Amino acid sequence: MKIKLVTIITESILEQMLVNDIKNLGAKGYTILEARGSGAHGNRSADWGQNQNIQIEIICNESTANAICEHCQKNYYPYYAMVIFTSDIQVLRSDKF
Repeated sequence: MKIKLVTIITESILEQMLVNDIKNLGAKGYTILEARGSGAHGNRSADWGQNQNIQIEIICNESTANAICEHCQKNYYPYYAMVIFTSDIQVLRSDKF
């Protein structure tokens, strides 16, 4: 089974909606980190709040990764600052994912 890491960097205001979506789309877990940097939408500081960025990492199987990516592209890309990337990874205890 292919294991994927899905990384979503987006506006922190989406956190609860994305957590619900990720679970409903089949992910068994996730990790959320604060994110800062600069890009097409300007500089983002590290202050935690509604106007800041978060990074969500999800380890899952390939079909769940595809479902998460497609859902986010359809429902969030047109309205929010968001970037998603995926990686093929190897995980110890991969049976958990």
